[in-house]
Amino acid sequence: MDARGFEDLVNSLRTFTPRAEIVLEEVPAPQKLATYSFAFSADVSNGLLGDDEDEIASGRFVLLHEPGGQDTWEGEFRCVTFVRADVDPVMQQDPLLPEVGWSWFLEALESEECALAAPSGTVTRVSSASFGKLSPRNDESEIEIRASWTPAITDPIEIIKHIAGWCRLITDVAGLEPIPDGVSTISSARRR
Repeated sequence: MDARGFEDLVNSLRTFTPRAEIVLEEVPAPQKLATYSFAFSADVSNGLLGDDEDEIASGRFVLLHEPGGQDTWEGEFRCVTFVRADVDPVMQQDPLLPEVGWSWFLEALESEECALAAPSGTVTRVSSASFGKLSPRNDESEIEIRASWTPAITDPIEIIKHIAGWCRLITDVAGLEPIPDGVSTISSARRR
């Protein structure tokens, strides 16, 4: 795929509208990992309005393209992602949380029927306690999922399934209920 083809792919990504709680923003992509790259950041709110609105998760989606591919990718494209969300302290202590987090990643892509190869990544539990002048702060517990995979793309529009799968992952990790099939939401097309 040449520069024009990659731009068509990026334009397909730019048409994607996530569910209302997700705000996508195009951000600078890493320049040294591949010949072509594109990136979104995402902030996920609890869906409430005004003073009750609160960010509950965030993430980043990077699409890399190297004509001719890279051996470790098993293809010419690579999706590289990061997702972070607050979790209940009890959940954070669950020894199975990393395995559960990884299953959320795989299930999110599967739910969007993403064709892919070579998935890899890490799931990290983060626990923070504050001391001294910061001691009035509440302790914090988070989960972080860093994952990458090679999307099977034969048509630029197929990349939409992968961004939709990533958005599904970030909302699952944030604890938002899935939107049932056949139900439409009123979207504010939140994009920065």
